[in-house]
Amino acid sequence: HRDLHLSIRRQRQMCIRDSLGTECPLAKLYGQKLVEIEKQFADRGVQFIGINSNQQDTLQELAGYGTKFGIKFPLLKDAGAKVADQFGATRTPEAFVLDRERVIRYQGRIDDQYGVGSARNQATKTELMDAVEALLEGKPVEAAVTQPVGCLLGRRTPSESTGGVTYAKDVAPILQNRCVSCHREGQIGPFTLTEYDNVVAWADMCLEVIDDGRMPPWGANPAHGEFANDARLTSAEKEIFHAWIDAGAPEGDPNDLPPPRQFVDGWRMPKPDAVYKMPEEYVVPANGTVPYKYFIWDPGFTEDKWVYGAEARPGNPEVVHHLILFYIPPGQEKPRPEDPLFNAIAAFAPGMPAAVGPEEYALRIPAGSKLAFQVHYTPNGKETTDLSEAAVVFSDPKKVQKEVRIAAALNFKFLIPPFHPNYPIAAEKKFKEDTLLFTMTPHMHYRGKAFRFTAHYPDGKEEILLDVPRYDFNWQIIYLLKQPKLLPAGTVVKLEGHFDNSADNPLNPDPTQMVRWGDQTWDEMMLGSMTVSPANQDLR
Repeated sequence: HRDLHLSIRRQRQMCIRDSLGTECPLAKLYGQKLVEIEKQFADRGVQFIGINSNQQDTLQELAGYGTKFGIKFPLLKDAGAKVADQFGATRTPEAFVLDRERVIRYQGRIDDQYGVGSARNQATKTELMDAVEALLEGKPVEAAVTQPVGCLLGRRTPSESTGGVTYAKDVAPILQNRCVSCHREGQIGPFTLTEYDNVVAWADMCLEVIDDGRMPPWGANPAHGEFANDARLTSAEKEIFHAWIDAGAPEGDPNDLPPPRQFVDGWRMPKPDAVYKMPEEYVVPANGTVPYKYFIWDPGFTEDKWVYGAEARPGNPEVVHHLILFYIPPGQEKPRPEDPLFNAIAAFAPGMPAAVGPEEYALRIPAGSKLAFQVHYTPNGKETTDLSEAAVVFSDPKKVQKEVRIAAALNFKFLIPPFHPNYPIAAEKKFKEDTLLFTMTPHMHYRGKAFRFTAHYPDGKEEILLDVPRYDFNWQIIYLLKQPKLLPAGTVVKLEGHFDNSADNPLNPDPTQMVRWGDQTWDEMMLGSMTVSPANQDLR
């Protein structure tokens, strides 16, 4: 590999060496972009080389990565991470620009279009291309070193130690309970955490996101409310993971492994009674803005249907930003703008769990209703297709005690000023009858900073129901209360959102813009939805 690496460099004015991984989300996002950058410099004496140093990535997976993104430049496997050590590579993707004398003139990120949980419409800083242009013009590189953003290289190798803290006895149970619902084959996790060899390769990356609080995704302030789906690792679980890493990440005795969790056909809920696919496959363009797409069909419901479990699943997670299955009431031909919210049956967005409640509490779909998918597509640089689906579990109508519905508070009359770091927007919802509150879901876009639900009771008392001090648009979490909360008649739930439109917000598409309500992620929304039911209702 080293001989090939150097011989190519001797024939060219310079070489760009990219550290790539086949599973890292950022390496995937930059795969197509590297192809485009390589084409711009192909006839100017610049050679691109992609090097994979992850011990968990196979040659077949590397070849598949190249085929997927149409990469024509050489892709090399760095067995033992020797080249990574030589260059001081730490993450994927990470770029190195070498001049004709094989001196590294630039090291760091490709540009600022993609980051951890952030994506701009286009890059505002193009350090890699700037470095190449400077060298071609015989000028010094202005920014010779930048911080790479991406996944840590997978350098750890399996350990045979069986004493102390081990994967089989201590770590696997934590992963089973906290991680594998997403990090398994066919789910939204970018890599699987179901087998020891893969877990040990990703161990350092797992530790980083655990310590940063990025994983498992959870935003609620523990000082307010108790939630049944609280995803946070306990202090004891974090200590176990740290101790395992410090011990060299040993596997332990396979006989200590917990039984694998069972999932039904890839769904995260009980066996579905019905699975609904989009009525047609949609071709997602390589680039541009795709307005919300609606796919409508008649399921032939001749009687009311009661749903107590539902889950939406994207056919192509790389381009499906969010997905909602909803119903259009009888006598109505087309969906109204509010239907996907108030008539929602199942929804998908990163971090959103399957919705499963007791059979006695169910959502009603009126007889004669049509079903529809609303899908928000985000092109990723390569034309592709999608055929998303959703699954539901029906209640026995004779067992339904309460009808669950969606209540929402929103404010679409706002203008967020340019560069404002903490712009407040409020909304509220008044409940006219005694109501049981089951879930709360805040929704903002990339400028969303913090969100709070506060109940103002008729007796003058106030209670913070949910506080999300660090809102993360990438994880649309439904916060499920451990116990339903009674909201007496006359209660007003006030919502307060804060928005960061400053240049310091790494997710901000453009801090110079005055921001209004809109569907696209570079617009904004101020919306809080709640699942509720009448407290005194009994349909049996």
